[in-house]
Amino acid sequence: MSTTLHKGLLSLLAAFAALAVATASAEDADYELGGHVKGRLSADSYPSDSLFHALTGSTSSALETDVRVKFLANHGAWSLDTAWQLYAGYGDRIELARAMGGSAFPGADYPQNDDRRLMNLTDVLRDDGKSVMLQRLDRLALSYARGRLVLKVGRQAISWGNGLIFSPMDIVNPFDPTAVDTEYKAGDDMVYGQWLRDNGDDIQAAQVFRRNPISGDPESAVATSAVKYHGIAGEAEYDLLLARHYDRATLGIGGNRSIGGAVWRGDLVVSEADSGTDVQVVTNLSYSWLWGERNVSGVLEYYYAGFGQRSGRYSPEELAANPELLDRLRRGEAFTLGRNYLAGGLTIELSPLWLLMPNLFVNLDDGSALFQGVTRYSLGDNAEFLGALNVPLGPGGSEFGGIPVSAGDTTLSTDLAVFAQIAWYF
Repeated sequence: MSTTLHKGLLSLLAAFAALAVATASAEDADYELGGHVKGRLSADSYPSDSLFHALTGSTSSALETDVRVKFLANHGAWSLDTAWQLYAGYGDRIELARAMGGSAFPGADYPQNDDRRLMNLTDVLRDDGKSVMLQRLDRLALSYARGRLVLKVGRQAISWGNGLIFSPMDIVNPFDPTAVDTEYKAGDDMVYGQWLRDNGDDIQAAQVFRRNPISGDPESAVATSAVKYHGIAGEAEYDLLLARHYDRATLGIGGNRSIGGAVWRGDLVVSEADSGTDVQVVTNLSYSWLWGERNVSGVLEYYYAGFGQRSGRYSPEELAANPELLDRLRRGEAFTLGRNYLAGGLTIELSPLWLLMPNLFVNLDDGSALFQGVTRYSLGDNAEFLGALNVPLGPGGSEFGGIPVSAGDTTLSTDLAVFAQIAWYF
């Protein structure tokens, strides 16, 4: 970080801290202090022909701790939202993630960093061998809300679109469709505004500032400028998106409406590309019902990505010839390699405290799939267990069965992946 930017950041943090103290000490101010402590175990097993096996052996695992402290203060029309995180991890999975750093494959941005964000609010305390520890500010935003107007500046998160699993309209830091813990979306540095209309419609605008990860300088070519209109038409709702994202024009239209007892949603997103245009489509149907005496909800979703690989061809040479896909993977905007996907999931309430959530992600181009079983159990008023098992299905050479990474028989593949987490909230 440059000295000028560093001094500017310190000044900004000092100003926010002064505002927090002033707000919290004001007689008519409201403030909240809370957060969580999460401990988790992640483990993966690899077949003998996997590149991961060559790097770390037949298995890899990591023990991780995530502490998040939130401070929210409100004073009249003004509010301050902050969240400090402390992350620590230990295991050979840490070494594997470090070895994959800089690539377009999963884990390349692990642990989280601010290489692309405008403000570097991450401080790496240790990064050596099997250990990593860092602290960061994931929220640091000042808001003004009065009447129909909302303005917010600083590190914050926004979520747009109607996809329940895949989210092509959510162009700012979307979730991985297979992510298990989606309680908090990582923040980005932006100016956000919202205007509420009398008829219930609203207009949202966001300017996301980023730095070029190579030069370290803020550049408009890697920024995002977006306006979204959300409207209500009878029993339906619709969204219109106009954006300039990484120097490419992006247009989107989507909506949702009730059909009988189900809800249909969908988005169409068209973006500029070197080859002309890239089209993404997502559409889903969700429905809730009683199964015996148990509450059940389900979703079925189709996703099309025009920038994906055709006909399930994932050799290094063919992937290298698709820079649009690789760029999206590196930026954390795409998480799959193909073009056509069908995904579905159920949420089964086994008891008021216990949820079971089986999910299936299918690549329709090569026939491979990923089965994911997730369970969530309440351990009390302030504690929760979250667990998951991932099982890839498909032959070698397919996306989930293991894509080739060299001229030989080496693949990028896993056998099983296990995730277990206990969270305590305060």
